Amino acid sequence: MQGMTDIIANKPRLPQELGALLAGRRVELGLSKKAVAERAGRVREVVYRLEGGEEASVSSLFDVLRALNLVMRIEPAGLPTMEEVAAAFNKDDDDAS
Repeated sequence: MQGMTDIIANKPRLPQELGALLAGRRVELGLSKKAVAERAGRVREVVYRLEGGEEASVSSLFDVLRALNLVMRIEPAGLPTMEEVAAAFNKDDDDAS
């Protein structure tokens, strides 16, 4: 489901990449969006927004991470490469078809 070389080895740099990782983990666990929302104590729309790479609160993100048995790790990183940016934009174009 994830693609893009598994979102550059699970190091998302864009909201859409984080969303793809969250969706992939949810599917891996065999959970519905509703089940994740219930585990997180959030409404289902929060899960849709996060998986879609849309705006959501930091606390909502942490609640969903917890519901998926994930943690966030912060580390220094450079900017995405031109290839990573182009791939992300090309994926959006492909989705519109």
